[in-house]
Amino acid sequence: MNRVVHPIEQESYRRLRARLDTSHFPPLTRAVVERVVHSAADLEYASDLVMDEGELVAAHAALHAGAPVVTDVEMVAAGITRRETVCRLGEAKSGASLTRSAHAVRLAYEEVGPGALWVIGCAPTALEELLALDVSPALVVGLPVGFVGAAESKAALRESGLPAVSNVSEKGGSAVAAAALNALLYHPVPPASEEIL
Repeated sequence: MNRVVHPIEQESYRRLRARLDTSHFPPLTRAVVERVVHSAADLEYASDLVMDEGELVAAHAALHAGAPVVTDVEMVAAGITRRETVCRLGEAKSGASLTRSAHAVRLAYEEVGPGALWVIGCAPTALEELLALDVSPALVVGLPVGFVGAAESKAALRESGLPAVSNVSEKGGSAVAAAALNALLYHPVPPASEEIL
């Protein structure tokens, strides 16, 4: 089923592209950059985001084949449209050496196993816990926000070698993390005989 794009969103993208040339990005990278920039009205994300087109192609295929989507908080889950998500923060408990967000990651991994797409937009400790586990993800959207641990956890994600979307700075958040995942959801699935153009 094709997604109907509201005229306001069409005009917003027209204005975005008038101010930011994204034509040099490969297709899925461009989709992610534009949707993140659109979600935050922040053109700086175009140079702040880090991702690999080949990893996005594989993640796009996994997502559209039904791989689970896990979020760190309900605000990220609420921003992801057209797809059910797993968020275990409601059942998670904090402990002496474990934040509630980190425990939620453990609980979610017990539920979904390897091959999921993880969308972290709030808690750096959730991303740190994800990196400590051997989750074998299809993709990690690691865009937590904050002055404590956010940039460091994203740097660790990039160093991990896991397929990922991240950014270099401290900014991020639920809206931009959801937007990155939605970009993959909204991008059309090519016929079986074609690559993503």
